[in-house]
Amino acid sequence: MENKAEMNLSGSNEQSTIRPAANDRSVYYFLKRTIDIVGALLLLVILSPLMLVIALAIALYSKGPIFFSQERVGAKRTSFGRNVHWQKVIFRCYKFRTMHANSDPSVHRAYVSALISNDKEEMTALQGRASEIRKLVNDPRITRPGKFLRKASLDELPQLFNVLRGDMSLVGPRPAIPYEVEMYKPWHLRRLEAQPGITGLQQVVARSTADFDQQVLLDIDYIEHQSIWLDLKIMIKTPLVILSAKGAE
Repeated sequence: MENKAEMNLSGSNEQSTIRPAANDRSVYYFLKRTIDIVGALLLLVILSPLMLVIALAIALYSKGPIFFSQERVGAKRTSFGRNVHWQKVIFRCYKFRTMHANSDPSVHRAYVSALISNDKEEMTALQGRASEIRKLVNDPRITRPGKFLRKASLDELPQLFNVLRGDMSLVGPRPAIPYEVEMYKPWHLRRLEAQPGITGLQQVVARSTADFDQQVLLDIDYIEHQSIWLDLKIMIKTPLVILSAKGAE
């Protein structure tokens, strides 16, 4: 998979790209959006008692808002015949708050920089210990309930509202923070050629255990092979990966 993806790692710093579609995906995009709407509504109804419990736990444990919103980079698709045009867009991404209110993001920005450059020494220094998990797990900003929410990926449940709004899909590359995108190598930008998702191929194959280039290669592989069948397989595997605690600390 890696070699196949590397053969297609063209990219640029332009705000948008136009690529010939390998096949006509108009039916796929219609079905994907239908599944997104129906799936998000069903999940919100089924999980609403759990979301209420989470909201109460956050409110009782620390002062501050229950929800946390942050600017993320998404992608808007326009079709021109068999050509697909992807344009980078900024949207507000919603999560349950897992950190103390008004926390300084500088430590995360530094970790992202080290992750993208694969600077293992700096990542270890920022973590305070060596770790094979490729995310900032030893983060003093995170509350006690927040650690559990992140480990179980429950902090991301409010993103179902982003799916209903059309900012995100149930399945796709994870939405990047703008300062992260500013650090990308040109070929990394190819992961922005799809609507971001709550879960994705990267999450079920190498949840926080692959280096950044490998994560991007997995996103590119998903983009090049998107199908309803692949999306369904990823959605089925997601809760199994979460329950296994793979890539979580």
